Amino acid sequence: MRYKFYFISILYMVLSGSALAQDNLQTIIGKVTFVTSKNAYVKFDNTTVIKIGDTLQAPNKQKCLVVTNKSSNSVVCLKINDCQVNKDDKISYVYEFETTNKVLETEEIQENIGISFNDSIQAIEDTSKKTNYVEEITGRLSAASYSNFSKIRDDNHRLMTRFSLEANHINNSRVSVETYLNYRQNIYPKDTTRNLNNSDLNVYNLAVKYDVDSTLSITAGRKINYKISSLGAIDGLQAEKFFGNSYVGVLAGFRPDIYDYGLNTNLLQYGGYVGQLTDHENFRSQTTLGFAEQKNNNEIDRRFTYLQHSSTIFKKLNVFSTLEVDLYNKVNDSVKDNLRITNLYVSGRYRFNSKLNVALSYDSRKRIIYYKTYETDIEQLLDEDIARQGLRARLNIKPFKYVFTGFSYSKRFQSDSQNKSDNMYGYVSFSKLPIDGRLSLTYNSNASNYLKSNIVSLRYSREFWDSRLSTDIYYRFVNYKYETNVPDFNQHYLGAYLSYYIDRSFTISFSGEVSKYNDETNYRVNTQIIKRFFRSRKKK
Repeated sequence: MRYKFYFISILYMVLSGSALAQDNLQTIIGKVTFVTSKNAYVKFDNTTVIKIGDTLQAPNKQKCLVVTNKSSNSVVCLKINDCQVNKDDKISYVYEFETTNKVLETEEIQENIGISFNDSIQAIEDTSKKTNYVEEITGRLSAASYSNFSKIRDDNHRLMTRFSLEANHINNSRVSVETYLNYRQNIYPKDTTRNLNNSDLNVYNLAVKYDVDSTLSITAGRKINYKISSLGAIDGLQAEKFFGNSYVGVLAGFRPDIYDYGLNTNLLQYGGYVGQLTDHENFRSQTTLGFAEQKNNNEIDRRFTYLQHSSTIFKKLNVFSTLEVDLYNKVNDSVKDNLRITNLYVSGRYRFNSKLNVALSYDSRKRIIYYKTYETDIEQLLDEDIARQGLRARLNIKPFKYVFTGFSYSKRFQSDSQNKSDNMYGYVSFSKLPIDGRLSLTYNSNASNYLKSNIVSLRYSREFWDSRLSTDIYYRFVNYKYETNVPDFNQHYLGAYLSYYIDRSFTISFSGEVSKYNDETNYRVNTQIIKRFFRSRKKK
């Protein structure tokens, strides 16, 4: 059975992607201009050969910067694999140069870019106002298998396929398309009695955008608008208009079904928002104020307003905050316009220098009450209307050239003393060892109402063959102590990871793990294949 499954899963992945032939490899060098906790900004003389989704190399030859946005001479990258880069570091990009294709000239790409931040501390959004539409298509197709084997439990397997596509200005037109799909196939034992779905197809994003002109756009389909991320996915129409650095937007559509995430025309929602972008040398910001009403079978489910702000000050301080205030209350057919703060989140990160940065955050969240959906439980929900609050502090230090260390503490609490949690995390990483590679040691301690845990992990990473082959070996020890009558127990994990970077569009990886608890031993095997594709068409 196991061998048969692996033959099927390998065949399944091979059919999902193919390798590209390699041409002459070329290298361009850029310089890091700004670093955040999750992102890095890299400046090049020209970025026309760099595509969104490509991976850049850090000074230690580690491929750990994934391009998420770009302009004509700079890129925004997401840091992965514990990437450590600093301002003014030299970053390299290796690409295949095709002599039969002409490269787009920089002056032919006319962009006026405004960047805002919004990802726990900041998120990066590329707001382009283009008068010369140039086709740029990027996509990613991945297929993976996840298998768990045990001598005392049922084996279980899962196949997962993900597809994402961002096709901007197809055929140099005003039309753009984006999508993100996820398909899962579960393989259960034939004699299982579990009532579970064998397969699921989730559509997280599927939308068509039309640029009426350089300041007005209309979007139809399912899409998350990151200026109003509180609403989540919207099935319907969205329109946005810029007036210089100010903007206004409207939306009308439906919420995805709360059970299967499908289309549900009974869950109507509509609203609008206004916002302002600021882009100065020492201050960049984006602020959005909006209003939305959500219904269930033509009756009001929720009515609320929201405020979202993000900014960067003197390239040192990053601030992100959100606020949601519910405006509608209906109990026993009595409607009241009480103000109820349901979500408040504020975070800030300050970068003292390339060796020291600190971050702080606070959040206060209440359960969202949908007055039509939960109408039979409204009084009980309002009686238990307690805010769950959280505090977090994080410190990252680079005491020596090849040594990185950090510490974080987070606390969760509420007035009835339930759901409380204290979590401490620390790490130290050595990026250049005498035997080459990187060594990392982490420790995590958590205490809640019912459980105390301690986790220690040791990981060694190294790359070979000009960073085409990445390897990891790790050991993790977990100790659980329950406040109830459940016996304490220890668990040991030993694992390895291999990733082969065939070229910039094709990667295959394999990981295996053994976990041991008393007399029980479990095995986990994961395989993945990733195919990236891209195309840029010159404007005629």
